[in-house]
Formats: sequence, structure tokens, C-alpha cells
Amino acid sequence: MKLKLLILGLLAMASHFGFAQIAVQQQQDWMIGQSSQYASSILVKDQHIILENGLVRRSFNLHPNVFCYDFTNLVTGQQLIRAVQPEAQLQLNGKWYNVGGAYGQKEKAYLRPEWMADLTGKATDFTYLKYEISALEPLLPWNGDKWWSTHKKGAGGKTLTLTYRAPAEAGLQGLEVQVHYAIYDGLPLISKWLTIENRGTETVQVNQVVHEKLAMVEEESAVVGTVEDMHKQHGLYVESNFAFNNAMRYHLSDQSLHWKADSSYTSQINYNYATPAILEIYPTAGVGLNLSPQDHFNSIRSWELMMDSYDRERRGLAIRKMYRAIAPWTTANPIFMHLVSKTDEQVYTAIDQCVATGYEALILSFGSHVNMEDTTAGNLANLKKIADYAHSKNIKIGAYSLFSSRKISEDDDIINPKTGKTGGTIFNNAPCFGSNWGIGYVKRIKTFFERTGFDIWENDGPFPGDQCASTNHPGHHGLEDSQWVQFHMQKELYHWLNARGIYINSPDWYFLDGANKTGLGYREVNFSLPRENQRILNRQNIFDALWEENPSMGWGFVPLTAYQGGGKEAVMEPLHEHLEDYKQLMMQYYGAGVQACYRGPRLYDTEDTKKMVVDVIEWYKKYRTILNSDLIHLRRADGRDWDGFLHVNALESQVKGFGMLFNPLKTPITRKITIPLYYTGLTDKATITFQDKTVNQVRLDRFFKTDLTVTIPAESHIWFTVK
Repeated sequence: MKLKLLILGLLAMASHFGFAQIAVQQQQDWMIGQSSQYASSILVKDQHIILENGLVRRSFNLHPNVFCYDFTNLVTGQQLIRAVQPEAQLQLNGKWYNVGGAYGQKEKAYLRPEWMADLTGKATDFTYLKYEISALEPLLPWNGDKWWSTHKKGAGGKTLTLTYRAPAEAGLQGLEVQVHYAIYDGLPLISKWLTIENRGTETVQVNQVVHEKLAMVEEESAVVGTVEDMHKQHGLYVESNFAFNNAMRYHLSDQSLHWKADSSYTSQINYNYATPAILEIYPTAGVGLNLSPQDHFNSIRSWELMMDSYDRERRGLAIRKMYRAIAPWTTANPIFMHLVSKTDEQVYTAIDQCVATGYEALILSFGSHVNMEDTTAGNLANLKKIADYAHSKNIKIGAYSLFSSRKISEDDDIINPKTGKTGGTIFNNAPCFGSNWGIGYVKRIKTFFERTGFDIWENDGPFPGDQCASTNHPGHHGLEDSQWVQFHMQKELYHWLNARGIYINSPDWYFLDGANKTGLGYREVNFSLPRENQRILNRQNIFDALWEENPSMGWGFVPLTAYQGGGKEAVMEPLHEHLEDYKQLMMQYYGAGVQACYRGPRLYDTEDTKKMVVDVIEWYKKYRTILNSDLIHLRRADGRDWDGFLHVNALESQVKGFGMLFNPLKTPITRKITIPLYYTGLTDKATITFQDKTVNQVRLDRFFKTDLTVTIPAESHIWFTVK
């Protein structure tokens, strides 16, 4: 084990200092090897509980109350804890309480083990009662059999649950708190959340819940600097299932991570005690719920992933592997078309075209004639007939539904807390999920799927985080609980759909609550630009989005007909007249493993067009697994020279790499390109085959790289496999 950790430490050190990789035993790298190498364990001994899997360790002392004294990256040896903190904090009935924790540590820059025996507890805190250890349960009961995916189930592991009783004099009789920790096999990852059980006879107001609080080792020390400006600890990546605002990037959508100063840390060199040295996780707008007797509350859930490198690619690879482990439904990636339909006959024709070309799903796009909110018997019966026809052809079918960005009524829309009127929300106008209309919307969507058998829900303008000041909506009692209630109403709907295997296209970061896919990130009016522009811009969108998400998690866009304006130079129709542009857009999206919304009335208009679509889809299906594997960034598209990317998968038995190289110029180019092959798992040599024809045997250098001299045709591309 010591040798293994030394090797991993050397790897991390090499990446930290800017080397690509060093010649170590790759099979020991958790980013390449099998998860079974690092099985989770929970050890209880002498008032200590230790969670460990060979990659991460988190340790707790149970006396005088529970506190975490050790949070270590076993790859690098980095210790993240410098001081004791409570395991959680609750604001109940307007008063703050600590859950666990201990007192008496005088020096807060570091924690010596011998100090722990002298720490004390307080009777006013929630105090430790018992522990339980269980097998890790899946995040959601997803049925993956319905969809093509690289992962059908999540990673295994173990869960530790610590139970606390309320302080005797707090007037909270019967209130019990359970703090949960999950450790995952094969990843340096720990998840945390808490539940509150009200077993008493009085309603308790849950104002705020801080389910994680860590006194972290600072990332930098500076005499002058603020919490906002100074670097935060890079050794830990944190993500929660409380993210929204349509940024289509997690770190911008997150509504839960808070870095704070620690004035009790008096030996820091910052003269204003403003070093970002406390990490807390809680909903910014608060909870505000009234917890009735015999009811329970579930907090936000967070995932804390140890990072062993400053390299952007390796950090992104770690996050992508985390998604595959905790949310396997995000690896489902059906081949779908976006149909703009006006009649049922157009839908039947599109289904037949999907069958003829190898497509797997059809989504009735925005602007189509289907209304999911119409739950009349006639409408549902007609749509079931369409779904039955699609299923008889082995085609999945879905439809589009808009929630926000629309005005329902003065009684049902969100009330702006600043004006006391409707309007002024993130999308100007939006209904409240807790209104009568919002509650009815959830019922109508469920009825639609139950009665029609549709397979896909494309949800646009979902709840973006608006607070509602109404006191008349039946779903929430006022402003304080409005955000929490609305978001959890949406979560419940997503969970319901996910459990039934219904695929969810969502324009926000709801992956950890059941969403399968969101947008790559784009500007809609760009799709009215000339096709030549769209080629390059789309490759930039792909390159930029796939640093921290898997190819299956993002969708792009190809407007076959006019979208957001634009002239004839912007659209693909007539398809046979723009066959090269159509093919190039398909190749670069499918080559990245990304599904695009091919939005229009048809997939082909002539036999030549049909043949092109069939050829591309057959090519994609032949290499589907590697094309849905991790993407390594080679060079971003800039319109001046080549650009490209490389897929890698060390666990594949045959094709371990797949490269796509593009030439935006109007003349052919020949370039010498360095290809990094570390994450393919290959060590000294590789077979590189260009377009299933030309075979090259190459040697890898000590950094697992090889140089290729390639010629790329004008305004086109080449591709190659690595075995």
C-alpha cells in the first residue's frame, strides 16, 4: 500500500508541476484502473470511526461529541482539516444549534492528535447517540435497460449514519438528527447529507440547515486580501444537488457552497482575518419550512471529491468519473431527432425516417402541434396511438414542455418580493410551482406519461430559483420557504420520471436529481449565422463544455430550417444542396459523442442525403462506446489552424482512443501533432489507424505521448483509432 501511494503521489506531483504524466505504473492510478482496487471500509475502534478506501480517509472522534479531525487525500498525503468544527448547524425556531463538535482548540492553524483528549462538549449542542453502517444505496432507482448507456448502475460503497439527540433544555423534545456519510468504491469521494425526524408533538420551524462545515487548510496566505478575492482550497471539489440559474455550468449554477473567514484563527497572516478558511454548504436563501410532528426533512446532499492535481484536464476527468459513479443515467445517450410538426402525419413520417436511418428517438420540438398539458381523453388517446406506432418500430418518442418564461395569471404567477406584484423574475414572468396551477402542472405531466407511454420529457424553463412572496399559494406558506418548496416539487417530479426510465432533457444542472442531459451552452442567435460560422462555433461549444461533463451530458443544435432568423446561408434545407455542411456538423457532434437537436421536418430529402445520414450513424454506432468516453482536449477551434480532440478509455479491450482533427482553412494542411495517450492505459506502443485504412505503429515516449504527421483536407476532418 505504501508503494502504491508513493506512485500515486509522484503522478500527482508530476501533474502539479506541469508535466503531462510520468512513467509510473498506470494500473495503480485510480483514474485508469478498476474500481475494485479501492474498496470502501468503515472501521470503528476506540471512540474513533474511520472511512477509508485507499484514496481518501475521513476520521471522527466520538468523545466528548462527534467531530471530524482528519480528512486526508491518500494519493497526495494532503491533510485538509486544520481545526475542529461542528458536524452540522441548524437554525430551528429562529435559534442556532451545533450538531456535534468540540471546544478548546486554541491554535487553529493545525490540529495535533494529543490535543483532542482535552476538548470539551456543550450541553446546548445536539449530542451523539449512536452509529449505523450500511451498504450504499443508489442515489435514484433508475432503470437503465431502456436506453443505450455506458453505465447501468452506480459505484458501490458504504454509508455511515450518526444519530444525535436534541439538547434537553431546547424545547425540541422528540427531535432527532441523522448525519449521513457515504464513501464510494474506487473514487476519492465522500458524500454527506442530513435528515431531521420530528418525533415530538410540536411543529418546529426549520429556518436553515448547514449540513457541512469544515475548517479547511487555506490555499494561499496573504497579508491583505478578502474572502472573495483569495484562492480557495484546490484540494477539494464540492458539488451539491442544489444548483440552478441556466448557466449550464455547475460552478456558476451552484447555490450552496460558501467560503468564509475564521476570526478565531488568530495565527493566520491576513491582518483582517479574511482568509477563506471555512467551507460551509447550505441553501443561500434558507429553508423556511414548518416541520410537523411525525414528519421528516432531508437536507441538500453534497459530494466532496479529493483532487490530486492542478491540471485542468485531470481535474475534469475526475469530475466526469464522479458523475458516472453517482449518476449513471447521465451516460444514457440516445440518437434523437427534433421534429417541428404541424400534423400527426408529419410525426409518422419522421418515425419512419428514424427507422430508415438508424435513429433511436424522436422528440417533438418546441413549436410542434403537441400539447403535453392537454389531458383530455381524446388528446391522450391520439398521442398514445402515435407512441404505440413509434414503439412498434423500436423508436422512443418524447415531447417539449415549457414551464417558466410564461405568464399564467395574477393568482398563479410568482410574486416579486421587491414589488409585491407579478413580473420581474429571472425570466420576467414565471408561474409558481406552489400555486394551484403549478401543483396542477405536475399532475398533468404525470398523467401525460402514464396515459400515453411517451419516453422523453424535454423540459424548458424549469424552476430557475425565483422566490415567491405570495401567502395565498397552497404549496408554500410565504417567502421564506418558497424557493425550497418549489425546487423540491421539481425534484419530486424529476425523481418520479427517472424511476420510470423516462429520459429528461433539461436546460439546467439537475443531473443529481434525475436529469439526463442539458445544453452544452450556446447563444441561440448564433444558429442564424452562416453554416461556415456554425461549424467552428459548434466545435468551440463542444470543446468548452466537455472539461467537466461527459459527452452524453450535453446536447448541441443543428437548425435544419430557419431558427432565430438568418438567411438561406444559415439553414441546411434543402438538405441535398448543403450535404457537406450537414455531414460535417453531424461528424463533429457524433465524433465528440454529443447528440445535437437536428431540428426540422425531416432527416433526409433525397436518396443521397439518406445515404449520408445512414453512413454517419453506422459509423457512430460502430465506435459508440469510445466516442462516449472521456474527451481529452487537443486544440480549441480558432479558425486559423487545426483543432481537435481525443477520446480515451483504458478499460476498453480493443479501441482505447479515438481522435478527431479538423481543418477550417480553404486549403489542405500538413501538421505534426502531439497525441497524449496516458489515459488510454497504453504504455510503450500503440497501433493508430486512420479512417479504417492507413495503419501506423508508434512508440510512446516516457510521458506516454506520440507525434503524428497528418494531412487534413480543406474545410474537412480526419479521424483515427488507437489500439
